[in-house]
Amino acid sequence: MTSEELFLQIKAKKSYLCVGLDTDIRKIPQHLMAEEDPVFAFNKAIIDATADCCVAYKPNIAFYEAQGPQGWESLRKTLNYIPDSHFTIADAKRGDIGNTSGLYARTFFDVAAAGLDFDAVTVAPYMGHDSVEPFLEYKTKWVILLALTSNPGGDDFQRLKVDDKPLYEHVLTTSQNWADSDRLMYVVGATQADALSHIRKIVPEHFLLVPGVGAQGGSLKEVSRHGMNKHCGLLVNASRSILYASSGTDFAEKAQVEARTVQEEMAHYLSEFMSPGIQ
Repeated sequence: MTSEELFLQIKAKKSYLCVGLDTDIRKIPQHLMAEEDPVFAFNKAIIDATADCCVAYKPNIAFYEAQGPQGWESLRKTLNYIPDSHFTIADAKRGDIGNTSGLYARTFFDVAAAGLDFDAVTVAPYMGHDSVEPFLEYKTKWVILLALTSNPGGDDFQRLKVDDKPLYEHVLTTSQNWADSDRLMYVVGATQADALSHIRKIVPEHFLLVPGVGAQGGSLKEVSRHGMNKHCGLLVNASRSILYASSGTDFAEKAQVEARTVQEEMAHYLSEFMSPGIQ
């Protein structure tokens, strides 16, 4: 999916919502435990309930790896069930020496390898260009680099000054030499809304994947105000607030209500903050 195709989805749905499929088998409604594959049954219901409200889905790979082979099978079935119209992100945060990164890239991008065919994968840039390049060798795929994250410990390193600039700025500026805005996105946490205006000056055209809205307390309004560009340029992720809106048999219906509420707020911000607004 190109950035233009993604923007067309955003315009059509008046939404830049990404639903995080961080499905914890310990939290899904108990009645689903009778299913052959409880995790997939949960995900399928969530996708059916939210597909009209969002433009992307982001399974966090750790939730599936923790279940061993069955978890990988749940992940494969989930990915295959997501409509082709939706952007898919493997939230894996991989990154290693070149040959190892090549295997990680094959895992998530080569359907003939592990049965997975994501549009994008999150990558940790700490080991530099040669650890990211193997992912970029897949010319129709996206790399989403961690830049400024929402967790409290992110400031331990990301804001450390190097040559009078915080380290995350070096990630943003240096990585632009590796790929353009049709291949590269950046993770910027919603709790870092104060930095978004500055980040937009450094990467004016790139999409930003923004986790941390909802359960983590980030402000959708402030993220939209400071992070939106002329093509929206945002994928705002919500996970727990949608997935676990209810623990009962009405979990999918409650998830739909929550997703629709976020979508309607996003429609307002697209009109208010994006120039020209979406009509």
